[in-house]
Amino acid sequence: MLFQNHHIHYYKYGEGAKTLLAFHGFGQTGPDFEPLTEALTQEYTMYCFDLFYHGKSYWNDQDTPMTKEFWKEFIDKFTQTHHIDNFSLCGFSLGGKFALATLETHPERIDKVMLLAPDGIKTNTWYSLATYPVFLKNYFKSMIVKPHRFFNLINIAKKAGLVEKGILKFASSQMNTRKKRRRVYYAWVVFKELSFNMKKMGSLINHYNISLEMFLGTHDKIITKKGMYKLLKHVKVYELHVAESGHNKLIEKVAKHLKSTKQEP
Repeated sequence: MLFQNHHIHYYKYGEGAKTLLAFHGFGQTGPDFEPLTEALTQEYTMYCFDLFYHGKSYWNDQDTPMTKEFWKEFIDKFTQTHHIDNFSLCGFSLGGKFALATLETHPERIDKVMLLAPDGIKTNTWYSLATYPVFLKNYFKSMIVKPHRFFNLINIAKKAGLVEKGILKFASSQMNTRKKRRRVYYAWVVFKELSFNMKKMGSLINHYNISLEMFLGTHDKIITKKGMYKLLKHVKVYELHVAESGHNKLIEKVAKHLKSTKQEP
C-alpha cells in the first residue's frame, strides 16, 4: 500500500469476524506471525505488517522521523480502505511501539491489545544513545561502514559487565552485515518519535475499557517483567502471562498457549 510516498506492505490471514492488526519485531517480517495466525484466524482477520526497513516496506525519507500524526493518518486510510471499524492490536518487540502508537491515536476504536515482550514501555538505553545527542548519532551512523566501532563498544561493555550476555548476543546478531547495520541505524532515526507517557496510556486503556493481555519470557534479557510495570501499574485490569521462553521464541510459545486455551472445555 502506497501512502504519502512511503510503501507499507502487509499480509492478510483468515476471514474471522473481528480484525487484528499485528506488528512484528526487529529483523522480522509480517509472516513471522504465522504461528499465531493458526490460533487466531477463526476469530480474527489478521493484517500482519512489514515495518519500515523490514520486508517489502520502505520509508522514502531516511533522515526524517515518522510522526504519530503520519501513523494516525495511515491507520485511518488503511481501515477506511478495508472497511474496518473497531479492531484489536498485536505487537511483538519493536512492533510494540506501533501497537502503542495506534492505541494512542485511536483508543476509541480498539477492543483489545496483545503485547508480546513489547518495546516502547521502558526506554532502551542504546536507543536513546543512538538518537541523542547529535555527535553520538553521527558516531552510530558511521558504524554502518565501520562496524569495528560497534564491536569495540560491545567488547568494552562486555568486559565492564555493563550489559547482559543475552543482550550483547542479540545486538551482535543484528549488526553483522552492512544491510543489517543500515536497518538498525535508520530504524533508530525514523522511529525515534514513537515514545509514550505510560500514565496516559494506562488512562486510555482504563477509560475505553480496552482489554490488555501481555506475554513475557522468563529468559528474556531484553524486555523484562520489572520494566513492564511502568505501564501495568497504571492499568486497572490486565492479564500477564510469563512463558518459559527467551525473547526470540516468544511468538511460538504464545501461539501454543492460545491454542491450548481454545481447546479447553
